[in-house]
Amino acid sequence: MLSNTPAPTRRSRVHLSLRQRLMLAAALWLAPMIILAGLAIPLIIEDYLRADTKLALERGVDEIVANIEINNNQQLTLPYTLADARYNQPYSGYYWQLTYSGSVLRSRSLWDQAFGFDSLSGKLIGPRGEPLIVVERNITYPGVQGAITITLAANATPLRNLVEHITRQTWLILGVMFLGLFLVIGLQIGWSLIPLQRLQKELQQLKVGNIDALSNKYPKEIAPLVSDLNALIFHYQDLLSRARDHAGNLSHALKTPISILKNQIETLPDEEQAKLAVPLAQLQRHIDYHLNRARMAGSMNILAARTDVSECVDRISLAFDKIYNTRDVLLVNELESDVFVNVDASDLDEMIGNLLENAYKWADSMIRVYAIYPNATQIDIIIDDNGPGIPAEKRERACQRGVRLDETTPGSGLGLNIVSEMAHSYRGSLTLGANEPQGLRAVLSLMRSSY
Repeated sequence: MLSNTPAPTRRSRVHLSLRQRLMLAAALWLAPMIILAGLAIPLIIEDYLRADTKLALERGVDEIVANIEINNNQQLTLPYTLADARYNQPYSGYYWQLTYSGSVLRSRSLWDQAFGFDSLSGKLIGPRGEPLIVVERNITYPGVQGAITITLAANATPLRNLVEHITRQTWLILGVMFLGLFLVIGLQIGWSLIPLQRLQKELQQLKVGNIDALSNKYPKEIAPLVSDLNALIFHYQDLLSRARDHAGNLSHALKTPISILKNQIETLPDEEQAKLAVPLAQLQRHIDYHLNRARMAGSMNILAARTDVSECVDRISLAFDKIYNTRDVLLVNELESDVFVNVDASDLDEMIGNLLENAYKWADSMIRVYAIYPNATQIDIIIDDNGPGIPAEKRERACQRGVRLDETTPGSGLGLNIVSEMAHSYRGSLTLGANEPQGLRAVLSLMRSSY
């Protein structure tokens, strides 16, 4: 019985795009600046307003000092009212008080009450318990024993309310500014990334074969990369063209001599035929191997290669069902339709064909073909059979060139090696493992098509 448990998937790392990186960087430096401004601006305004209020109170102190007199009873008086009428309005929030030799002279705004004292803060409070901004000065006056303490105070509540209002407005303005700047930065980043988006579209066109090179109309920061890519593409295509030409020329050059040798050998006595047939078969095998290696270098349009995996398995299994009909092996294709890989159709047929041929040769009764997706760009095509399998210590050696683990079964020993090298040329891999409870598991990892 075959296991239904897929091979464990590999966790893929999530990478931020360039746009996301730039937007995140902009947010990381813009947000602290906005927050710092939101905290600093109200504090600066509050300090300014307090300083302005204290300056006005200092002027009041100077006015009192200039106008105080001593009456006939040797008491301090202030015969003139201060210029600021709020000192004469009861509980107006502006107060003054003179203290000397145990006597107190108060403004009308105090309404015969004295300043209070907040034991928690250690500061003076107004007649109604309001917080105060206080200016105090000690002076001496002829005819008065001791120092005269002049205290002027203003209610701090209106200033606090004003600062709170300014704070709310500041945060609102800064919030709108943040969103506006973030939007402008996003537009700037989007505009700056247009060349990269155009490059991405051209690469897609290159993949599908609509163009054979990238255009050169790019900013100077990207132009060297585009130029190098074009040079690499040209060099790659030229190498492939020459490799295919050499492989074809070699094939035609060797075909006739080998055919002549075969015909000549058939005319020899049986004993001589037996001696020469083996070296000739080895020669043919080596020629086939190296021609396959030359062909697996890829096609001219390898970037546009796109093949349906499920359709490939169905097509090959129909042929093997007829070839191995006496073995009574059932192949179950669980691959989803319309799953494409970036592999040339003939190369995928070669890889899947070799793996399925091995499975048909060794399976007892069933072959199961399915896929898992480790990440968005990769597919693992898994071929399980319930045959004898391969011991763990021999699996790596099984993929080496010319290695045959069982000489009694027909074959050249090149199949798994060809599959492994073909998969590598397409940025993939072949891995052999154990299928539970018995059998071999072949995992062919390839790149999925993104279009």
